[in-house]
Amino acid sequence: MPATQIIPTRMELTRLKRKLATAVKGHKLLKDKRDELMRQFLLLVRENMELRRTVEEGIRNANQNFVIARAGMSDEVLRTALMAPKQEVFLEQSTQNVMSVDIPVFTFKTRTSDENDIYPYGYAFTSADLDDAVSSLAKVFPQMLRLAECEKSCQLMASEIEKTRRRVNALEHVIIPETQSAIRYISMKLDENERSTQIRLMKVKDMVLEEAHHYKEK
Repeated sequence: MPATQIIPTRMELTRLKRKLATAVKGHKLLKDKRDELMRQFLLLVRENMELRRTVEEGIRNANQNFVIARAGMSDEVLRTALMAPKQEVFLEQSTQNVMSVDIPVFTFKTRTSDENDIYPYGYAFTSADLDDAVSSLAKVFPQMLRLAECEKSCQLMASEIEKTRRRVNALEHVIIPETQSAIRYISMKLDENERSTQIRLMKVKDMVLEEAHHYKEK
């Protein structure tokens, strides 16, 4: 902070000391927030990696079963079997606050709780491989939703971590050092003024004593 912008008064010194105390406290709180965000972020990243492997494996198995089913069924029969889905899925979205970050939470429910309602066709003209493909997709669906939650949460947390990091750096490398420098400057100026005042008072005292002494000699 340039010295020319500082008014070296006790009121300004008190204000800067109060500002420094607030900045130091805010710096600690922001560092704690950043560290906790990093911990939560790393947990989500690990979960995201596991979920991605699970989802990719489930989709790969479903695709393999679809390929096998298609090889044993005509395209017309396959399209007819999958034309009108039997089950309905209702998706709801809410948010959860984690260290001031609103991360998404997905929940879903089906029209019926019967697991066999996922098959929109009869079993007479379809193969078991098609049943396995539909079943694989139904089983991996909850993990797909959780994966979407994790990926979006990671994006939001990464953005908040970056913002918090910039604020911590601004306090640590700019605001706090400049305020400390201003406090030292004002303290030095006040000390100089106090010494100058004492010297002037001593000189005045000496002048008064000298005049009084000369007056008595006369």
